[in-house]
Amino acid sequence: MKAIRRFTVRPVLPDPLRPLSDLARNLRWSWHAPTGDLFQSVDPECWAACGHDPVRLLGSVGPERLTELAGDRAFLGRLDAAADDLHTYMTGDRWYQTQSGTRPQSDQLPAAIAYFSPEFGITAALPQYSGGLGILAGDHLKAASDLGVPLIGVGLLYRHGYFRQTLSRDGWQQEHYPVLDPNELPLVQLKEPDSAPTLVSLALPGGRSLRARIWLAQVGRVPLLLLDSDVEENDLRERGVTDRLYGGGSEHRLLQEMLLGIGGVRAVRAYCRLTGHAAPEVFHTNEGHAGFLGLERIAELGSDGLEFAAALEAVRAGTVFTTHTPVPAGIDRFDRDLVARHFGPDAELPGIDVDRVIGLGRETYPGGEPGLFNMAVMGLRLAQRANGVSLLHGSVSREMFAGLWPGFDPEEVPITSVTNGVHAPTWVAPEVLRLGARQIGAERAEEALTVGGSDRWDSVADIPDEDIWELRRSLRTLLVMEVRERLRASWRQRGAGTAELGWIDRVLDPDVLTIGFARRVPSYKRLTLMLQDRDRLMNLLLHPERPVQIVVAGKAHPADEGGKRLIQELVRFADDPRVRHRIVFLPDYGMAMAQKLYPGCDIWLNNPLRPLEACGTSGMKAALNGCLNLSVLDGWWDEWFQPDFGWAVPTADGAGTDPDRRDAIEAAALYDLLEQRITPRFYERGESGLPDRWLEMVRHTLSLLGPKVLAGRMVREYVERLYAPAAGGHRAMDPDAARDLARWKTRVRAAWHGVTVDHVETSEAMGTAELGTTLGLRVRVGLGDLGPDDVEVQAVSGRVDEEDRIADAAPVPLKPVGAADLEGRWVYEGPLSLDRTGPFGYTVRILPSHRLLAQGTELGLVAVPSEDALGAAGLLMR
Repeated sequence: MKAIRRFTVRPVLPDPLRPLSDLARNLRWSWHAPTGDLFQSVDPECWAACGHDPVRLLGSVGPERLTELAGDRAFLGRLDAAADDLHTYMTGDRWYQTQSGTRPQSDQLPAAIAYFSPEFGITAALPQYSGGLGILAGDHLKAASDLGVPLIGVGLLYRHGYFRQTLSRDGWQQEHYPVLDPNELPLVQLKEPDSAPTLVSLALPGGRSLRARIWLAQVGRVPLLLLDSDVEENDLRERGVTDRLYGGGSEHRLLQEMLLGIGGVRAVRAYCRLTGHAAPEVFHTNEGHAGFLGLERIAELGSDGLEFAAALEAVRAGTVFTTHTPVPAGIDRFDRDLVARHFGPDAELPGIDVDRVIGLGRETYPGGEPGLFNMAVMGLRLAQRANGVSLLHGSVSREMFAGLWPGFDPEEVPITSVTNGVHAPTWVAPEVLRLGARQIGAERAEEALTVGGSDRWDSVADIPDEDIWELRRSLRTLLVMEVRERLRASWRQRGAGTAELGWIDRVLDPDVLTIGFARRVPSYKRLTLMLQDRDRLMNLLLHPERPVQIVVAGKAHPADEGGKRLIQELVRFADDPRVRHRIVFLPDYGMAMAQKLYPGCDIWLNNPLRPLEACGTSGMKAALNGCLNLSVLDGWWDEWFQPDFGWAVPTADGAGTDPDRRDAIEAAALYDLLEQRITPRFYERGESGLPDRWLEMVRHTLSLLGPKVLAGRMVREYVERLYAPAAGGHRAMDPDAARDLARWKTRVRAAWHGVTVDHVETSEAMGTAELGTTLGLRVRVGLGDLGPDDVEVQAVSGRVDEEDRIADAAPVPLKPVGAADLEGRWVYEGPLSLDRTGPFGYTVRILPSHRLLAQGTELGLVAVPSEDALGAAGLLMR
């Protein structure tokens, strides 16, 4: 029989055990080992059966066991200690508070930051993520909590989360969408003082409404607000808006993103009203999905009497935009008519002209499609500060979006980089944590993993080789046991009987070099590159003296038939009885599996098509557990690779190399590395009987790479380089300043056609010069209807290539001399220092200048000399 109604019955805990409820509702248990250990001791078997979810655990433990624990003095002592530790963690000063106290009043850190993301990977018990973007967002929140950064997270609550993956008998991916009941998750509903649920509402065309309630997940010190449209007040279609992560057609996705951005701002306002939390001074958009938040904030200011142009400037000043995609195809783009239908007088934000909304997302640059609305373009136009997620990705992003800043070289496009990091307490195995705590003490170990700092990691050098090698073998053993368990479950789901599965007990070997490869399965990540030469791969797997074993996992998007075929191809190879004890594919890759997989591998393999990996953080998580990286020089590995940390797979990315040939070349290089350099080093033994050279690389990975890959380092960079300047910009942009800046931009854009560089000359005319020489520059410019206060005239110099393009350009401002002449021309002068040898060149340019601009490139306006203006300026020093 099927129930006609479902509800959740919560346990009544005995009074001495009441703190367990508070501990369960704060997701810090997902990365704080002592709290996790406490819940495990409640009932170890039930803890495992509940998927390490304290909320489910407390709802499943029988009253007899609870009564027993309520009288257990040892358990109650541990419970009190955990509750006191959480209270101290939640209320005490942390890194952020110490930084705030050292700054002058005019440069105070933001009182709060709102962080918007379409997905968050906090714990397997809250499955609201699909891959790297969500895991990164979860790690961002956790690191912010550990550092005391006053973040408010904002996302959506998907009733089906992302799909669960199984395999058919022939290896084809199957998707399943279990229904999630928020009442059974570590969430509480945000409510009004009269206990009524707090709702946000969006207006839809035709007089309809989209309403959503707000669920709160407490991520340490950070509140995470999740909007849920499955409420009785909605019609059936609107109830399904938050059904699945990245599901549905264009309108479905548009409504999700409107709810995330517009509804998310309204949820933040409600949360601050109800709790007294400080209002955010900075809004951070993690990818373009939440870009509509800027429109809602413009509408808020408009209701206070600020016109659109001024409100836009006020919003931009306090907004940070992070792009994660290295390819245009990865950006959400909507038909402009669809967007227009959902805004304006008959729908949402009626106070904003629809043409202004559409203008924010229009692809106005060469090659753009004017009929499409681009969410990343809107995100960039609504944010004064933007960044990519690795140095290489920042460069790729500047190239990709250069059309929004015409007249500037890509390297001057105002998109910086903050390289991603990972939350070490989440991803470092307990066994690794215990070894670190034994070496330097538990408190210092925790600080090393959260705040970072190389001095705290140097002590790795003092850990004996025997201890590191024993740790690595024990982690490999745990992985072998985990793989066998998961593989047996997978084969049962594929229809195999018990009698067919005896071979699984011999799968993998704790003493064999273990390679891990786990990630989403789009084509550019090249899941099957390892299968290019199957004979060579088989020889590696079955080598009599130096074998390797490979653990593979990953999900293809449900609509990606090509990705599913790649999975099937690899699964069929792994099913071969000759090699199935050496290579396995594990379905349903997620956080729970990843936390076992990273520590147990010796090598982490990553072979995307360069430069299509924006960052790729799985190798960072592996590295924190002493795993070495074997990767194409892409994402973070391009930035931090050293031979001490692993190996770089050479890339064949020449313009004339077709994709098949490129795959063949790079696969051959991968096999060569494994055969000639990696496996010999792993199996080679020194005088101590240990793989000395291998252990030296493990030690360097932990001590030198470890501090770099931390999410704590990443969040500190966001605070110092983006959040603090954005907060300063927000405070400076009061209504009068916003109006002044908007009027100034309008005036400058209208008058820019009259800005010219008319003549450039130097104090000396020659083809060579001595290093250290200083030349005098004299420039005559026309400013039209503008004045010297509106512009900056710059000399830009540096080394030049064979086509006279300036590399590593260094701008130096020139100063006006006297007043304008009778023709309205101005003279600017300044020194030009020849501070480097070799081919050297310079040019002169004029940029708009205003105290409230974050950078001179912001407007995309520049004036440079014409051929007639060069005079004696065509100077090259060699």
